Amino acid sequence: MKVHTFLFCFLLPLFSLAGTSDSSQLSIDTTIHSVKKAVLFSAVIPGAGQIYNHISMPKSKKRAYWKVPVIYGGIGTSIYFLAFNQREQKALKTEYSYRVNTGLQQNTDYANYSDIGVLTLYNQHLNWRDLSILAVAGVYLIQLIDAGVEAHFVSFDISEDLGMSLEPTLLNNRTAGVKLSLNFH
Repeated sequence: MKVHTFLFCFLLPLFSLAGTSDSSQLSIDTTIHSVKKAVLFSAVIPGAGQIYNHISMPKSKKRAYWKVPVIYGGIGTSIYFLAFNQREQKALKTEYSYRVNTGLQQNTDYANYSDIGVLTLYNQHLNWRDLSILAVAGVYLIQLIDAGVEAHFVSFDISEDLGMSLEPTLLNNRTAGVKLSLNFH
């Protein structure tokens, strides 16, 4: 129930932005695009900043939506490995404590391992769990950075009038050189 309420409260405004067909609303979104808003959307709901950027882009540049499944795939995979390694390290800790206290084995899954082997597996899963936490944070931060950078490029001009050329030239009528020309509109 809480998940449905969360999704309804936070995703409904995004879909209502996508469905607007009022031309004044569309012109406002394309001329005044907020980088802070894109980053804030991505901070609250991962991928929402990318959707906001996609909605605000001109039709020729609309390519931001494909990142959302990649973001959720990265976060989901990282969380899966985080949960798996947390569960394994807890089971190994319990097994090692039981072996130290009683001298017997508690779980038959670890019957082939000595006490030192169980302790080594525990440390390995503990390290993997810590790396999984860093992976979740890394994917989250990368999607925040991507939303901010892409928001800067929403109104970036990619027309044919832009160009760069290198031409040979003479400096002081004696020295050969290279002239760099940048053309903006």
